[in-house]
Amino acid sequence: MNDRFTLAVTGQSLIKYDIRAIRAPAFQAVQALLRQPDLSFTNFEGTILGSHGGWPLKGSFFGCSEPVVLDALQAMGFGALSLSNNHAFDLGPSGVLSTLEEVEKRGFLHAGLGRNQTEASRASIGTIAGQQVAIVAMDGGPGPDFMYAANADVDRPARPGVNRLRLSQVIEVDEAAFDQLCSVREKVGYTAIDLTNDSQPDDPRLLDPHQEIGIARAVFKRSASFGRSVRIDENDIARNLRSISVAASEGCLTIAYLHHHHWASDWYQVPEWVSAVARRCIDAGAAMFVSHGAPVLQPVEIYRRRPIFYSLGNFIFHVRSEKTTWRAPEVWESVVGVCSYAQDNTLIDIRFYPIVIGGEEGLKDRLLEGRLVPHLVAGDAAKRILQRFREQSAKLGVEIELQEDIGVLRV
Repeated sequence: MNDRFTLAVTGQSLIKYDIRAIRAPAFQAVQALLRQPDLSFTNFEGTILGSHGGWPLKGSFFGCSEPVVLDALQAMGFGALSLSNNHAFDLGPSGVLSTLEEVEKRGFLHAGLGRNQTEASRASIGTIAGQQVAIVAMDGGPGPDFMYAANADVDRPARPGVNRLRLSQVIEVDEAAFDQLCSVREKVGYTAIDLTNDSQPDDPRLLDPHQEIGIARAVFKRSASFGRSVRIDENDIARNLRSISVAASEGCLTIAYLHHHHWASDWYQVPEWVSAVARRCIDAGAAMFVSHGAPVLQPVEIYRRRPIFYSLGNFIFHVRSEKTTWRAPEVWESVVGVCSYAQDNTLIDIRFYPIVIGGEEGLKDRLLEGRLVPHLVAGDAAKRILQRFREQSAKLGVEIELQEDIGVLRV
């Protein structure tokens, strides 16, 4: 084994088209970059329409892909995928089975989907360039209960699905508003059965009746002021931390992955609850924590000499950009992080290579056809992305040195 093990991480890959025929030099530079490390990792943001079929379970934000997109990712240099995200269940259990079948057929190291909960939450382990690597991948939603994998029970078969980290939105209201909500619920006549029919995110028996009430899928908490918070299910986090701990205890360089859409109102801000989850994963033995969901590049942090990538934004993003939401240039800009580890799985350094989906011309193009692939950028574009990333990360105590068209973080 070499003195160093190198691992590249990218933004999420929402890929619907075979992009292997695209010959743009800046895209070929990205592919060359991804083929150099021992392993390159991305989140496959989607579901495969394959031999098991399936039916759309979403409306306007539904998405599925043909198996050929996995060939495209593999040709680019990716060898590892997280599969736990909000699009993984867009075709239901059938899509989960097809995705697993096609990913396994190609030999990807993958995690986050399973034929039952035990399989979905298990660490996926492989030996790469003499190094054991493990992935534990979670999804925090929000999403319906039926998208998450479940084990068989009495008179109930197992359900294929996504590995869950159950998160509940808690809405904090002041004293007067809380009393009004209590009055409304009493007048409406909410019962325990009503709460069950609403698929209440928290078991009503776990709520403090003097401080919290549940109405129509929402938990309201008595507070001194108005606000929002996120509650982490302790059973789910404990299950996933065990998977991380077991893999790390066996000497694996362990990647902890989380996909979620519980963003702060400002996309660039890192919610406190995500920081707490990241630290718990690293305390359990993860060599790095990687997250996606917020569609922009967020800062990197170093905790116990291990990296936390709060969001790497988008790497491939095959969505129509006519929507105002996706017009911000930051949605189409990110970095590829190439991490070097010593033989004892300690981080040595990270090199950040800036990319723009579609290149600088793509930022001016409102059509998807001009934004199919990421371009490695240099000059002013590289400086713009890296400087913003550097300033954000500095607020978390991380120093990134700019060297021409890349950023370098030394530990």
